[in-house]
Amino acid sequence: MICQRIRLNGVVQGVGFRPLVLRLANELKLTGWVRNDARGVEIEACGTSGNVELLIQRLRNEAPPLARVDAITSRYTDSISVSRDFFILDSRGGRAATMIGQDTAICRECLSDLFDPDGRRWRYAFTSCGHCGPRYTICHGLPFDRERTSLKSFAMCNKCQSEYRRPEDRRLHAEGNCCPKCGPQLSLLDAKGETIAGDAIANAYALLMEGKTVAIKGQGGFHLVCDAHNPAAVALMRERKRRHLKPFPVMFANALSSTTYVQVSVGEPGLLNLPERPIILLKKRRSCDAALPGVAPELPWLGVMLPFSPIYYLLFHEAAGRPSGTGWLDKAQNFALLFSSANPSREPPAIDNDEALLRLAGMADSFLLHNRDIVTRCDDSIAFSGLGGLQLIRRARGYAPRAVKLLNAGPPILAVGGPVNNTVCFTRGNEAFVSQHIGDLSNAATGAFFEETIAHLLKMLDTGPALIAHDLYGDTHATRYAADFAVQRGIPKLGVQHHHAHIAAVLAEHHVTGAVVSLALDGGETGTDGTIWGGELLRVDGAHFERLGHIAPFKLVGDKNESRTPWRLAAAILHTLGRGNEIESRFADQPKASLVAQQLASGSGCQESSSMGRLFDAAAAILGINRVTVFTGQAGLQLEGMADHFGETDPLPEGWRIKDGQLDLLPLFSLLADEKNAERGAALFHATLCAALTDWLRSAAAQGATVAAAGGCLQNQVLARGLRTRLGDHGLHLIEARRMPPNDGGLSLGQAWVAQQYLLG
Repeated sequence: MICQRIRLNGVVQGVGFRPLVLRLANELKLTGWVRNDARGVEIEACGTSGNVELLIQRLRNEAPPLARVDAITSRYTDSISVSRDFFILDSRGGRAATMIGQDTAICRECLSDLFDPDGRRWRYAFTSCGHCGPRYTICHGLPFDRERTSLKSFAMCNKCQSEYRRPEDRRLHAEGNCCPKCGPQLSLLDAKGETIAGDAIANAYALLMEGKTVAIKGQGGFHLVCDAHNPAAVALMRERKRRHLKPFPVMFANALSSTTYVQVSVGEPGLLNLPERPIILLKKRRSCDAALPGVAPELPWLGVMLPFSPIYYLLFHEAAGRPSGTGWLDKAQNFALLFSSANPSREPPAIDNDEALLRLAGMADSFLLHNRDIVTRCDDSIAFSGLGGLQLIRRARGYAPRAVKLLNAGPPILAVGGPVNNTVCFTRGNEAFVSQHIGDLSNAATGAFFEETIAHLLKMLDTGPALIAHDLYGDTHATRYAADFAVQRGIPKLGVQHHHAHIAAVLAEHHVTGAVVSLALDGGETGTDGTIWGGELLRVDGAHFERLGHIAPFKLVGDKNESRTPWRLAAAILHTLGRGNEIESRFADQPKASLVAQQLASGSGCQESSSMGRLFDAAAAILGINRVTVFTGQAGLQLEGMADHFGETDPLPEGWRIKDGQLDLLPLFSLLADEKNAERGAALFHATLCAALTDWLRSAAAQGATVAAAGGCLQNQVLARGLRTRLGDHGLHLIEARRMPPNDGGLSLGQAWVAQQYLLG
């Protein structure tokens, strides 16, 4: 007989690990105990040496689906158990060396409970088990025990306690375990905050069918929903949210239900059913806009999502007539919900009941609430499905705070990200914990959310940073916070240039060492020479980078917001082409066209830029696709959509020039300025750009080298696909962001990685 102390590190709490250990120990006739502590899971296992070793092997091979085991260590101990049993002990505190898991969608077994009319969880909106449900959004601290969650005030009834203690039950030590008798409850309130009597789900569904908007308290925040098939309801939602053209996602009961509206390729139903449940952008069918009028106008994609929590499943269940069992979920359902975060423009979603009633006044006709607190805001994740697999473009619910493994361990670092699409990142050892999407730090509410998120991460990870990293330039909320934090904590701060951080995030994700030639392509941020960069050929080597080249500069006209208007950018390109005399006639519908032409001629009120993102906008305006955007990225998305619809085309052979490291695309724009077919022009723009960027990279990278590309432009699937193919044909291997967004949502990881390289020398 031997006895070993075994330790598991990683995401091993709140995922069903203790029940697994108990089951395996009983199968192997071992005695001892298992418990959570601040470092992970600790086990004392006593028995024959062969069976103890088999336990360790099976823990690695049979880990619960939501777990991530980073390390299993063991040592012999003399404290041989005298008990004949194996126990789950109460948790023990200490300094945290683990992390809570992410929220996941309700599992199939819990759906069976939810739709079993003879079961005690029939239509209960908080049904979960050890393999599904909220984790991050209900957790106050570690170890992950009920007393450190927002279910602390809900004492389990005898039946739930029995499940919680029964070794063979999947709810064994499931900290969120509850039922209608002892758990949280739903309520439906009208716009005045008065309770609507009766069944909350049935009444909410009836209101939706009347064309009303319902605010629903989900796992990580409130959502606004309405009937996606009702044009009047959709139009009213747009008016109330002041969201005139920006697309809305749609929630369907299952993947099959979405196939009437979008093209679902091989493998994509599986992506829609991932336990993380991201919104996935899929190509529309031709009939989509007629069937879902006003939902996602003027774009070729529809954001599709499936229900992730019981509340949303119950609405679809109500629409289906309350069938028993789960068979109805395998059949197409007509009901569809238009979905939106419940927040005023650019602010974070509401999470508190009273907060929602106040902030969403005038937006919602009723409120479907519950009395379980949301500890941490967490918006919905968004992803593209492409040939390279799933690519996140917003990383939040279902993914945060899952760690990104770093190649090397180093001192703890806090990185505060950028002012737009903000996330923050905290490193501990060889793990980088990137927060959920926070948003644009342009208002007090989002600024407060940013600071709350940092405080919560530091509390959960139970350590302080040795250095704080931030954007190199700009007087933003994040940079000011970093400066104050550094002074208050007495630690150094490090500014990281924006485009350096973009590439660093990709290198961190792919564990790349050594110098890498790379492309940083985005909408533009300040470079080291004071101009606006965004079309950069860089050589990145850890904490250092070199600017090898850039897009041939062009002029931006007006202030920061005006200069991003597509027609102004097109005017700047026309001026550079020597066709400034066409500006007024081409853009006669713009009152300031004459003034802009004069400014370009004189150079007054102008600044230089090499931004690739702005060239996408210029191309959209020159081709007549979009002259004035309503939401960020609109012109580029429309240009991409037209190129995708047109299909493959050959690049313009003489569409670019490379001289002294500069990539000049004026020959391409000269042709676009005379192109009459917008779709063909969009396709030609993308094809020529891919060929030009490949040529540019080949001029700086050795044959067979790995090259990196990042920045918001890499969200463009036509660009990314074409670039990947062309580089591969020429013997270069492209690495891109996958588990992190290529846009500014990945900046904090890049900043943290650069800071780590800086500290490690």
